[in-house]
Amino acid sequence: MSYIVEVIKDLCISSGRCVANLPTVFMFDDEQLAIVIVGESEPNETLLLRVARECPGEAIILRDGFGTPIELDR
Repeated sequence: MSYIVEVIKDLCISSGRCVANLPTVFMFDDEQLAIVIVGESEPNETLLLRVARECPGEAIILRDGFGTPIELDR
């Protein structure tokens, strides 16, 4: 299953965990808030789920191919 990844910038606290753990998926913008790198290859799904669950600001949202949010059990 591939996921649609979104970062809610209003919730991002710039911890950098997502950028450090998945630098091919996340990067910082000019405001030092995480954003998703568009067009990158499919990340390891297990790692992506872990990074989303461990986001301290709960700013990472994962959706299935139909756009339905994935329950992350944070």
